[in-house]
Amino acid sequence: MAKINLLPWRAERRERRKREFFTHLGVAAVAAIVLVLLWGFWVSMRIQNQNNRNAYLKAQIAQLDSKITEIKNLQKVKDHLLARKRIVEKLQSSRSQMVHLLDQIVQTIPSGARLTSLKQQGDKLTLDGVAQSNATVADYMRKIEASPWMGPAALQWTRNTSGDSNAPYEFELVVTLGTPKATDKDQVPAAGSSVVAPASAATAAPSAGGTAAKPVALPSSLPAAGAASAAGKPAASAPALLPASAPAARAPAVPAASTTRGGARS
Repeated sequence: MAKINLLPWRAERRERRKREFFTHLGVAAVAAIVLVLLWGFWVSMRIQNQNNRNAYLKAQIAQLDSKITEIKNLQKVKDHLLARKRIVEKLQSSRSQMVHLLDQIVQTIPSGARLTSLKQQGDKLTLDGVAQSNATVADYMRKIEASPWMGPAALQWTRNTSGDSNAPYEFELVVTLGTPKATDKDQVPAAGSSVVAPASAATAAPSAGGTAAKPVALPSSLPAAGAASAAGKPAASAPALLPASAPAARAPAVPAASTTRGGARS
């Protein structure tokens, strides 16, 4: 037997579908709101992290700026100390220069001249004075140039203000200061070098043939022999200075002075 449904099932299905639609719509809305909130939270976290990084970088930059300022101050202090060190070294190296300079000024000034003023600027010394004549000024310049502590002297001017030829001449010199160099007298011969006897001693005793004797180089071991004899030991006899033209057989034998330990001659 056939069953016939006379209830309004289509209206119920429509109502059911409508409820499902609003349910799905609500779920979607809630999900969208949650997603928006999550996205906003994530963005705010990123912004906060970036702000923290910016604050950290600013703090580090401020520290670096303070360190740079401190380094600049230390550099200024270093430059100041180096400048003082250079000044002290310069004064230390030239502390005796003025003493020698005044001594050289006294030694070089001629009798017909006198100085009225001295002015030093660096390595330049300006001398103002009065001289009897231009020849006296020229003599003074030659003596200055021969001085070890003073270099070339440049004449700035010389004049006779009174117009009288017998009146003194005023002059101005600019002298370049210098330091003395080592002379040959201060040099010591190197160890092991041979010592040559003076030519006057060799030529004082002519040879048998009437010709002048040539100097013969003495060996460098002579100082050692002298030291041995001074210590109380017998010294080896030094070779005699013979003319080059004289034969060896005619050379007189020079006996070595023998000494005992007590110092008495044997």
